[in-house]
Amino acid sequence: MHLIFHNVTFGYDSSPDRLFREVSFHLSSGWCGVIGANGAGKSTLLQLACGRLQPLQGSIAAPALALYCPQRTDDPPAETPAFLQSTERDALLLKDRLAIADDFGARWHTLSHGERKRLQLGVALWLQPDLLAVDEPTNHLDAYARGLIAQALASFSGIGLLVSHDRELLDRLCQACIQVAPPAVTWRPGGASAVLAILDQERQALQRQREIQKRQLQELQREVLRRKQEARQADHKRSKRHIPVKDRDAKARIDAARVSGKDGHAGKLQKQLQGRLEQMSESFAQIRTEKTHTLGIWLPGSKSRRVFLFSEPGGSILMGEERQLHYPDLCVKSDDRIAITGPNGAGKSTLVRHLLQHVNLQPERITYIPQEIDVLEAKSILAQALELPSERRGQVFTIVSRLNSRPERLLASAEPSPGEVRKLLLALGMSLQPHLIIMDEPTNHLDLPSILCLEEALAECPCALILVSHDAHFLARLTRITWSLSTVEDESILHVV
Repeated sequence: MHLIFHNVTFGYDSSPDRLFREVSFHLSSGWCGVIGANGAGKSTLLQLACGRLQPLQGSIAAPALALYCPQRTDDPPAETPAFLQSTERDALLLKDRLAIADDFGARWHTLSHGERKRLQLGVALWLQPDLLAVDEPTNHLDAYARGLIAQALASFSGIGLLVSHDRELLDRLCQACIQVAPPAVTWRPGGASAVLAILDQERQALQRQREIQKRQLQELQREVLRRKQEARQADHKRSKRHIPVKDRDAKARIDAARVSGKDGHAGKLQKQLQGRLEQMSESFAQIRTEKTHTLGIWLPGSKSRRVFLFSEPGGSILMGEERQLHYPDLCVKSDDRIAITGPNGAGKSTLVRHLLQHVNLQPERITYIPQEIDVLEAKSILAQALELPSERRGQVFTIVSRLNSRPERLLASAEPSPGEVRKLLLALGMSLQPHLIIMDEPTNHLDLPSILCLEEALAECPCALILVSHDAHFLARLTRITWSLSTVEDESILHVV
């Protein structure tokens, strides 16, 4: 089994530029990580590999049975009923390994996104494709579920392409990585940590080389300028226009210098140096270092004058037909920073929706980023941003840029990536100076530099903050209060720590 890209060029009709140019690589069995910034084209590369998109030029040779497992979990896979009803050994083993219940299909619309992701991957592995392309498999998952996913993916014996910001998973599964940095795509041996370290070393080496050549170029430019001045002085000395008409001795000396070539030597040296300067300038231009963009952002949030944004006595919330979430007295103050934690399916998103319905704020003062944003809503958010007045639109896309996404690439896309649309939705909210930010799994779909940038931004934000996440490091830095959910049979219980 082989996957071969040969001089592949691809671009979308909505953009005049090509996303990929003359991409070539060759993969055989085993997992290969796909790394790159949000919006760089990682999902596009996976869809090309699986035949869902066709190259404009070049060729792709792939196994006949290729399956793409997308980031989104909007709809269940078509084969879900057959998988859940199967009593074959492979199906039973996968359902047990991924903790998939037989009623997941009937409960799809009430499943957490983490439960949906486990079912999606279970169906994909049960189909036993020769080529499996998996896009962000650990989004929404708690630590326990991530371990289940890693174990299940490790059992796959075909050609695997894995897009993930989970460096631990990439290091555990992948023997090589593909770096996507449009218009180039480069194969490199090793896990994500090793490859990222090599890329960083290469960037630093190129930067040093560029700085050395820049200094040499500046020195040569100064020398050329000095020689030009000497040549002008020599030309002046060889000119007879400044000599009195009757000064025949001076004219004779100039004629003698012209014959000997003595005074023309400076001009010849200047021309030689000019040639060297042109060669060095061309060499300097060929040293292409990756363009760096300013990261970090000051979020223009403001603190509400109200003491309490939310206050409610203890009670319960219905989850589905029979399950309930029980909670004690709850309040959210204007400067609280709250973490909501708990296993998949415990009711974290249900609790967030309840908060949104009862919070004591005007809607424009709340910035809410849900776990998932479907395709139609993503396109609507992009259209909303494009229709803004020019000044506010500029502010929004400046925020997007400082969250490590290129606005020009986002503007050219017909369908923004999940990571890009989350940044755009956050930027739209930030431009309205919110009093409360609620983010459900904020690090989902984000690349590592973007996560660090978001963390820095939220650390400085003065408004109230509620974060639902499985990322313990992220929560430890940004929150001071924890609302922890646990499950007992068909009930969830909220504890305030």
